[in-house]
Amino acid sequence: MSRVFNFSAGPAALPEEVLQQAQAEMTDWHGSGMSVMEMSHRGKEFMSIAEKAESDLRELMSIPENYKVLFLQGGASSQFAMIPMNLTRGNSATDYINTGAWSKKAIAEGKNFSDVNVAATTEDSNFSRVPHQDQINLNANAAYVHYTPNETIGGVEFNYIPHTGDVPLVADMSSTILSRPLDVDRFGMIYAGAQKNIGPAGLTLVIIREDLVGDAMPGTPTMFNYKTHVDNDSMYNTPPTYGWYLAGLVFQWLKDKGGLQGMAEINSRKANKLYDAIDTSDFYANPVDPHCRSWMNVPFTLANAELDKTFLEEASAEGLKTLKGHRSVGGMRASIYNAMPEEGIDALVGFMAEFERKYG
Repeated sequence: MSRVFNFSAGPAALPEEVLQQAQAEMTDWHGSGMSVMEMSHRGKEFMSIAEKAESDLRELMSIPENYKVLFLQGGASSQFAMIPMNLTRGNSATDYINTGAWSKKAIAEGKNFSDVNVAATTEDSNFSRVPHQDQINLNANAAYVHYTPNETIGGVEFNYIPHTGDVPLVADMSSTILSRPLDVDRFGMIYAGAQKNIGPAGLTLVIIREDLVGDAMPGTPTMFNYKTHVDNDSMYNTPPTYGWYLAGLVFQWLKDKGGLQGMAEINSRKANKLYDAIDTSDFYANPVDPHCRSWMNVPFTLANAELDKTFLEEASAEGLKTLKGHRSVGGMRASIYNAMPEEGIDALVGFMAEFERKYG
């Protein structure tokens, strides 16, 4: 069977070149006689894999030397608790910006460990936009400010980095990391689940400024303390080694594609093609303020919702898979992360035009 165009929000498509390399190395990595899945995480073979992955990531993102890079488990959702456990540092006041489903989950967990101030929310607009900077009511004495730059479910994205003064800015970048260049030094901490733009599910990336490590609240479990992982190079226990290896292959693939600037140009073209197809039609609609539209997750609806099932069935028959919108919002959603080739967007846009011709 030929490869389909997989528009899943996550676990998402991986670059075909990466999968082919992993396939070629599956049973024997570089003459070691072992699969990466079988290697000791402390052996020289895997240590070389781990070191190269971190080095390539630092190069791609221009990560300053005073930031630590951690390869962890537990998904981004575990970070919702780890962040207040580690970053409140004796100050229970925290600021959160609420722009959708993932922000709300972070807020709910944050309330278990801190005094959360919702500094801004766009719930009154059904999360169809992000707040302007002057609409964010920050507490200058907060331990940190948390936000979600891209809401995967709603397809809403910040088109700016909030200014937070001297208060560390913390960002859940699970669905937007590595999609374009980023000023890492604007952040106290960045975290991301791997299963969208980094690699397979099971790996979680944390990039944290050194001064924010080492003052976890009393009673923080050993595995939830960032210092544990910093002191042990992410190997206090057995890390998700195969996920780490595949992430390294993705980082190399990104370098071969022209780095994050190259990906930004590709991703911008992809998103513009799809939004243009939606905006120039009365048959399709996108609910998000055009100034806040996501490059990575594009929700859209049909003028006649009774055709949703037919759209999905016919799209699937054409090799356009997992386009069903999240159950909380309905409609359709095309997640077009780094690994989605432009050919996939062209195929989707062509299908949408033909479907409108038949049923519009």
